[in-house]
Amino acid sequence: MAHTEILLLKPIEALGGEGDLVKVRSGYARNYLLPLNYALPVTQANRRHIESLKAKRIERESKEIDGARDLASRLKNVVLAFAVKTGDGGKMFGSITSADLHTKLTEQGYAIEKKRVHIAGGHVKTLGKHEATIKLHAEVSVEIAFEIVSENPIVETKPAEAAPSVGPDGKERKPRKPRYEQDDNRPAPQERKSAVEMLLDSFGPAPAAAKPAAQADEKANKGKKKKKKE
Repeated sequence: MAHTEILLLKPIEALGGEGDLVKVRSGYARNYLLPLNYALPVTQANRRHIESLKAKRIERESKEIDGARDLASRLKNVVLAFAVKTGDGGKMFGSITSADLHTKLTEQGYAIEKKRVHIAGGHVKTLGKHEATIKLHAEVSVEIAFEIVSENPIVETKPAEAAPSVGPDGKERKPRKPRYEQDDNRPAPQERKSAVEMLLDSFGPAPAAAKPAAQADEKANKGKKKKKKE
């Protein structure tokens, strides 16, 4: 496919800015760029315009970035609101898209290209507060806030109740009580003994204390000694 070199007189997205020498398809140059005065064929005479075109380009880009920064400062205070129809539990019908945001911004007097408005994921399907990014320039972006509210009262969905149990006779069965609630006269459960206590019980009753017995023997011996002295 034949290509030709041209000198851009105006900025062309994804191609270049004024003063750039670029190669494009011959048909694209012949049928579009040259007739609309977006470019000139590259000749020795036309090359003399390159420096003046680049100077104009610097001036244009400076104005564009200043304008983008000014618009970004005004957009920071913008809060957009959307009223939508919802179903049970606040579920939205449809979604809010970048196109909806662009329309709302245009209605408020902000001249912004639709392609510069971006929502993460492309759309929002939940109520509440959200954010979008406006890319005003290659070097200037701004975050704007928007809120989605329901235009009708939100009806909360209730959990479905369990169907009553029905016996073979067709009568509703009452829920059974736990075993510990079925017999109110059941004796209270005894406390479980520890392994050490169970081991001590296996040796029989504990022997009488040795100290009282020794004291009794000592008293008896003292009595016998007293009688002998007498």
